[in-house]
Amino acid sequence: MNFLETHATEFVGYLAMLLLLISFLMKDIRRLRKLNTVACALFVAYGFMLATSWPIIISNASIMGINIYYLFLKKN
Repeated sequence: MNFLETHATEFVGYLAMLLLLISFLMKDIRRLRKLNTVACALFVAYGFMLATSWPIIISNASIMGINIYYLFLKKN
């Protein structure tokens, strides 16, 4: 896919980066974690699209797991 000279892989990377940046503007920690989880999922996909970039995949999958733990498993 080539949209305005941006390939699909780059588009996913830029979208992930944008969502990550926006997530850190949130004041509500739950909203931050939800948006950050989506960004991490996109970064994991991006890592696979880059012919398997393990540092990107492992770090973002780990952060995604931490977010899921705090959002759904940890009792307040």
